[in-house]
Amino acid sequence: MITRKKALYSGCLLLVSFSASTRADDSAAQDGVMMGVGAQTTPKYSGADKQRWQVVPMVQARKGAFFIDSQKGVGYDLQSDSALYLEQTLGYGLGRADKDSNWRDGSDKLRGMGTINATLNTGIAAGWAISPWLIFEAKAVLPLTASQGVNYRTSVTLIPLQSQEDNLSLQTSALFGDARYMQTWYGVNARQSDKSGYTIYSPAAGFYGVETDLTWSHQFTQQWGGALSTGYTWLDDHAADSPIVFRQNQLTATAAVTYTF
Repeated sequence: MITRKKALYSGCLLLVSFSASTRADDSAAQDGVMMGVGAQTTPKYSGADKQRWQVVPMVQARKGAFFIDSQKGVGYDLQSDSALYLEQTLGYGLGRADKDSNWRDGSDKLRGMGTINATLNTGIAAGWAISPWLIFEAKAVLPLTASQGVNYRTSVTLIPLQSQEDNLSLQTSALFGDARYMQTWYGVNARQSDKSGYTIYSPAAGFYGVETDLTWSHQFTQQWGGALSTGYTWLDDHAADSPIVFRQNQLTATAAVTYTF
């Protein structure tokens, strides 16, 4: 039998442990609203050798199986008694600029590459919370308003610490993309080559990297909470051999404060 999972979802990239822990422990799940703000340092784009700082707003609301999430978008999820779950979301990708940007990916090193347009997308995820501390998931994100290709990920989340006040999670994901996705984000076509000076490059579809995130979240009071997260991304040769990739190993760090109603 499929039942509705009532859990507050994480807002912002760093709060992996919030979402994972509620999947693993439904006793703490509830409807509600969470708002917060975070400070994050992240690469200017995937493959960049420079970082940028940004403020990350977090807004999240849930009623039964339905939720609104500033990271994921609008969606719903279902969970079976055997801890299998299914989630679908409708979200928005900001694309990439061909110049430095304070609010989305972009760098002056991409001059002549053109802008990757923002797009409406849908995400479909299926997973299994095999135990309170171990979760497997597979997810696909498909663009709806632009032909930018499909990206996939398979992830394993380990939650070694879970308590009323603290959660610690470690998540490792394998990253995949189809041919159009890889060309959009890591390829250089003839026109782009003429304008940017980069050599033509057509990456193959398939596996292109690994992403690992370590997140600690702490609840100070019933309403106030916070989290610290660090992420590491390694790009495989399919992406790293691109002339617009200047760094194969990339780091992200985030700190956030949240308030739950």
